[in-house]
Amino acid sequence: MARRRPANVHGLVVVDKPAGVTSHDVVGMLRRRFGERRVGHAGTLDPGATGVLVVGVGNVTRLLRFVTEGRKRYTGEVVLGIETSTLDADGEVIAVHDVSGLADELDADVVRGVIGAHLLGDIEQVPPMVSALKVGGRRLHELAREGIEVEREARPVTVSRFEVAATDSPLVYRIEVDCSSGTYVRSLAADLGALLGGGAHLRSLRRTAVGSFTLAEAHPLEQLVVLPPEQAVRDLATLTVDEETAVAVGHGRVLELAIEGPTAVFGPAGDLLAVYEPHRGAAKPSVVLPT
Repeated sequence: MARRRPANVHGLVVVDKPAGVTSHDVVGMLRRRFGERRVGHAGTLDPGATGVLVVGVGNVTRLLRFVTEGRKRYTGEVVLGIETSTLDADGEVIAVHDVSGLADELDADVVRGVIGAHLLGDIEQVPPMVSALKVGGRRLHELAREGIEVEREARPVTVSRFEVAATDSPLVYRIEVDCSSGTYVRSLAADLGALLGGGAHLRSLRRTAVGSFTLAEAHPLEQLVVLPPEQAVRDLATLTVDEETAVAVGHGRVLELAIEGPTAVFGPAGDLLAVYEPHRGAAKPSVVLPT
C-alpha cells in the first residue's frame, strides 16, 4: 500500500462563502485546489447562509478549535408570521399566522424589549433538527431528511448583542447578533417570533466575523489567500521561549509555567511551535506542531 503523501500546504484560508453550497462543499473544493487531504472548517454555515468561513489546511486543521471557540457575528432578517420546517427561508412553509394586528402594535422598541427579557445574555437553546449537531452518532439534518425527529437537550449559549432595526415591511426586521460558538441564529429568529405571538423565520443570514476574522479579509472561492499558521492562534495569549525550552516543547513536555488560558508558544526565531493550556499549576501541550 502506498504511503500517504504528507501535506505540503499548511495555513489558514478565510472564505467569503457564497449561498447555495455547504461548508463541506467548500472543504472539498479546497482539498482539490491545494491537493491536500487534511482540510477542515471552523464552524458550519448553512447552505443558504453567506459570509466568513475559516478553513484550515494541513497541520493547521489541528488548531481550528481555537478559532471555533471565538465569538461569532451575524446579520440577517427576521420575517414575522411565517414558520418554516428549517426555521429559515430554505425550508417549506409549515404555518402562516395572521399577524396583521400584531404589525400595528409592534415597533423596534417593543421587539428590543422582548429580546432583552428573553433572548439576551446566557440562555438555553434547543438545537434545531436541521443542524450539523450529532445525536447518537448521526447528524440531526440527516435524521430530519428521513422524517425522524429526536429529542434534543437544551444547551447553554451566550448572546452578547441582539440588535434589531425596522425595514420597509412592518413584519420584517433586520438583525445583528454577537454570540458564542454553538448558537443557532435561526432558532433565535423562531423564538423571537413565538414570543411576539406569531412565529417567524430567518432569511439572508450572513456571518460577518469569527473571532477577529472578519469580512474585510475574507475572499471569494476564486481569489483565496493562504495565511500562515500563526494566524490561526492570533486571538490567543502568546509566549516566546528560548532555544532550550523550544526543544522541550517540540518533545511535548509539560512546562513549569503559570498560564491563564490557551497560549500560543513561539520559538526564538518566531516560528509557532505549539499551543499549551493550564494543567495543575503548570502548562500542558494541547497541540504540538511538527518542525
